[in-house]
Amino acid sequence: MGATILVLLVLGLIVVGLLLYFITLYNSLVRLKNDIDKAWSNIDVLLKQRHDELPKLIETCKGYMQYEQKTFQLITEARSAYQRATTFEGKAQADNMLTGALKTLFAVAENYPDLKANTNFMQLQGRITDIEEKVADRREFFNDEVNTYNIRIQQFPDMFVANMMKLQQRTLFKVPESDRADVEVKFA
Repeated sequence: MGATILVLLVLGLIVVGLLLYFITLYNSLVRLKNDIDKAWSNIDVLLKQRHDELPKLIETCKGYMQYEQKTFQLITEARSAYQRATTFEGKAQADNMLTGALKTLFAVAENYPDLKANTNFMQLQGRITDIEEKVADRREFFNDEVNTYNIRIQQFPDMFVANMMKLQQRTLFKVPESDRADVEVKFA
């Protein structure tokens, strides 16, 4: 009789141990999933701030850059794409478009000395540049979280819990192909 109780006690401890292990795995995957959502929300807040600064920047530039309508059109299209985007992938693509348009705007601004001397322009350019740096930092953090998450949901035994939770791989924030191209440097 004593051996049966001992066996049942050992089996009970094994079941409780497995249950606690399952709960720990489940909770850690939930935490990772929520950390990714939080990281994306932090990026989204900064993108919204940048988005709100752009009309002021465009208005400041318009008076000086009368022949640069194509540049303003690129920024307007990128802002519209961001507003229409509802998914992470759509917002990321719109963000990449907007980043490219801003690079074009700041490059073209170099041809307008009066604009570069304008205090409002310089403040807005500094503000947007600061936001861009913060977005880059947040993208790196987001990608770290996504990478950890993707690894965890593919590892044994986490993959069984992830399948039960119907967790899917997440997409990393990627740099557009145009940003990977070599930069042409000319010395006058």
